[in-house]
Amino acid sequence: MKRILLVVSAMTMLMAGMALAEAETTVIDQRQANQEQRIDQGIASGQLNEREANRLNKQQEHVNKMEDRTKSDGVMTKKERARIGAAQNRASRHIAREKHDRQLKRHH
Repeated sequence: MKRILLVVSAMTMLMAGMALAEAETTVIDQRQANQEQRIDQGIASGQLNEREANRLNKQQEHVNKMEDRTKSDGVMTKKERARIGAAQNRASRHIAREKHDRQLKRHH
């Protein structure tokens, strides 16, 4: 009986930890969505060429993978959250830099 109670309580704690990790990542997920929207807008406006957009999208995939790895154990530490935040800051700078560079825009 004690063993069953122990297993049930362990499962409950694991599920609670996973739910907490999901709740902590809503800000990260929203920021990811905003950055992907900025890339799409840059493609539509002609500020980003195909090569730049592919590079920026690959960087967004990297941040997504980082987030998935940190969520896999159900707990996101401050250090992990800081690493993801730094990667998102870096990606944001790259998006801004590429959207505002002085490339030639060809009109066909």
